[in-house]
Amino acid sequence: MPQPCRGGSRRRPRGYSCRRPPVDHDLRVLNEMPVARRPRHACVPSAACADRPGGGPVSDTPSTPEPSAADVGDPPRKPRAPREPGEPGEPGRPTGPGRPGEPEDAVPGPRAVARHPAPPADWAYPAGKPEPLLADLRADEPAPIRTGTLGAVLATGLLSMLLLGDGLALNLLIVALPAALAAYFAAEQAGRRPRPWTLVWAIGGLGLLAVPALRDAAWPSFLAVVSAVALGSLALHGCRTWPGVLIGPIGLFEAVVSGLGWGWQGVRSRASGSRSGPVLRAVVVTAVLLLVFGALFAGADAAFAGLLGDLLPDASVGEGPWRLLLFAAGVVGALAAARTAAAPVRWDRLVVGPGRERSRVEWALPLVVLNLLFAAFNAVQLAVLFGGYDAVLDKTGLSYSQYARQGFWQLLLATLLTLVVIVLALRWAPRGGARDRGLVRAVLGTLCALTLVVVASAVRRMDMYVDAYGLTRLRVSVVAVELWLGLVVVLIMAAGVWGARWLPRAVAASAAAGVLAFGLLSPDGLVAERNVQRYEDAGKFDLEYARGLSADAAVAIDELPEPLRSCALEGIANSLGSEPDPWYATSLGEARAREIIKERPPTVAPGDCESSDREVSYR
Repeated sequence: MPQPCRGGSRRRPRGYSCRRPPVDHDLRVLNEMPVARRPRHACVPSAACADRPGGGPVSDTPSTPEPSAADVGDPPRKPRAPREPGEPGEPGRPTGPGRPGEPEDAVPGPRAVARHPAPPADWAYPAGKPEPLLADLRADEPAPIRTGTLGAVLATGLLSMLLLGDGLALNLLIVALPAALAAYFAAEQAGRRPRPWTLVWAIGGLGLLAVPALRDAAWPSFLAVVSAVALGSLALHGCRTWPGVLIGPIGLFEAVVSGLGWGWQGVRSRASGSRSGPVLRAVVVTAVLLLVFGALFAGADAAFAGLLGDLLPDASVGEGPWRLLLFAAGVVGALAAARTAAAPVRWDRLVVGPGRERSRVEWALPLVVLNLLFAAFNAVQLAVLFGGYDAVLDKTGLSYSQYARQGFWQLLLATLLTLVVIVLALRWAPRGGARDRGLVRAVLGTLCALTLVVVASAVRRMDMYVDAYGLTRLRVSVVAVELWLGLVVVLIMAAGVWGARWLPRAVAASAAAGVLAFGLLSPDGLVAERNVQRYEDAGKFDLEYARGLSADAAVAIDELPEPLRSCALEGIANSLGSEPDPWYATSLGEARAREIIKERPPTVAPGDCESSDREVSYR
């Protein structure tokens, strides 16, 4: 009765035997045998007891039934010595399966026997195929660029050329919309779908671009634009770890060169083979002709330039190179965003290994001593806060403002160093079990709580200093940084309770929210408002500093009495100029300032500003 083969479910015929798969030497011997002398059947690993009527080369891959020697038509050949790997065959005579008149599954000659090459070293790349530095981080090659993506990229370039040459305001948000649309089309083509955090980053980035449309001051607008680029990079890459959140914006710059090649391939394929190729070429040639000859005619005739100026932002020949540069910048930026959305760099694959675990004494003793130092300092601060200023000032010989100014910067640096200590402590923390985790939470939680008291003390000292000398841009900026550092400490404490997986994205979101709130708060307007209030309370006002503020301060300065109002508004009016910018390059703060100056123009008589009672500078 037929017996089943070992490892298989089929029954073997009577007279057939199953045996173990031969080794490489036996395979070579069997392949060199004439077909008629070969065993009629042999078990192979992938198909147990497969029927092979005519025999054939024994291998470790499934094979199809082979014809007999009579069917093939070749007489038995004399065995030949196997050819070494890499040795060339006979000219004009291919070896192995695929010879003319021979089936693909015919018996190969000995030269067709493949040997298993030795595996290369782990650190060596395959010969002739060098891999790029980011090979392990990059996703698959992106799909060909679609027509909608190319249209959005072209729209971004045109809007950049037409709108960005007169300043940054609402036009920056207008230009960013088609660039975001190009990235969306590219991500959809690649099969990527927006996730909740992707929408958070994208909406936050567009919201940050609204700051230049609202505020005339350049420094909060610059922070908002840089933060918007960072959030856009996070939306395109989808990072969630610390390396991804910190290094993610580099991916946009890495995609600048590859994005150009990707876009050029898409343009060539559509211009040569698609039905929209002639239309696309016609549109490009028409746009170039209109721009070139329109600029020449506008420079030749002032009346035509005035007519054209009502339709286009600028038509002068002198602005031509600058406009072309803006067009190129818009196209390159939109292509980089779309290329990143189609195949982002996987920065989350960068893994930072944990530090060497320290013993409890080695890890906890320095932190416990540091906690005691923080506790002693905070006890002194609380004592001074609740009525001990006079005793401290009498003992130290410092004035009220000197005492406040002396400690703020040291406390700000102490907060930064505390965050560094927390990061290093978490890297070397003991991880043996529940007791070690409890020790880490207790020690670092206490340090975080004491750090919050240091943050409150630093903010209180700056408030004292502002009461004495007024508010400036630098002082409002460092207070904002100190408050954000306190928020980061609170997030670290929450991560110790609920886990730290969400912490990198939460810290990035808090930084972006802080920049957005800082811009919407109007720092220059806040500085002017606080100093006007100080003038009403103490009769002191720094006129020279107020004259250097942006148009955002005009609303608060308009509340000053004359001649201080006219002296301060004169500096703002001179910075704005007589000709207003186009609507897309005018911020809300500038529009309000021009309206105030138009309704009540500043009237300054000679000597009025010099005779005003003011402080020369803040100390």
